[in-house]
Amino acid sequence: MQKFNSDGVEIAFMDEGEGESVLLIHGFASNIRVNWVSTGWVKYLLDAGFRVIAFDHRGHGESEKLYDQAQYSAPLMAVDAARLLEHLNIASANVIGYSMGARVAAFLTIQRPDLVKKVVFAGLAERMVSGVPGAEAIADALEAPHVSDVVDAGAKSFRVFADQTKSDRKALAACIRSTRVKIKPDALAAIKVPVLVVAGELDDVSGKVEPLVAMIPGAKGLTLPGKNPMSAVGDRDFKRESVAFFKAL
Repeated sequence: MQKFNSDGVEIAFMDEGEGESVLLIHGFASNIRVNWVSTGWVKYLLDAGFRVIAFDHRGHGESEKLYDQAQYSAPLMAVDAARLLEHLNIASANVIGYSMGARVAAFLTIQRPDLVKKVVFAGLAERMVSGVPGAEAIADALEAPHVSDVVDAGAKSFRVFADQTKSDRKALAACIRSTRVKIKPDALAAIKVPVLVVAGELDDVSGKVEPLVAMIPGAKGLTLPGKNPMSAVGDRDFKRESVAFFKAL
């Protein structure tokens, strides 16, 4: 792991391999290791001939922990991604964002289209626009003294995951409470780069693939049969179709 300074915030990242670049942007309460290494993504992309760049979001993994929720807006986290590519002198990269990472990838694509060749929005489809409910319940679960104190089943799953990833739960609570800047349909309609939308069939957090595909001109969609948010992330078809998408002329 390496680190760089993103306007005063220390961001941990990895950079491996040679070839066309792929930037991986992980989901909430996750990190490079959990989202991309343990699922086989890094090896798969390296074997396919790509240079693989990934980073831990601010407040996550080995990056600096912040406790001010104003420091966690998705547009600001997208700036971290842009600064990393600039730090590495990468003119443009293919991008995969998963769950919250898909939202960050969308803002990166909207704010800095010059840095994005092609992008995969995964683990977050129609709810990228309509929003994902329950942020306060998740924050409360993260701040609860013990996991057994959490009653809400959905929020409890995030608490369990945060404990499994040995995350800083106070930083994550600030992140989930951050102001949710809405992605407007007209901003999605203005995206010019090729887009692939991926989500599991059983992913209630993401919502359906088709409505988001319809908002983005020329976008393609992939629904993973029988997959939920946890099982979709390392899915073989997700990997294969993403690589084919990046390599297509």
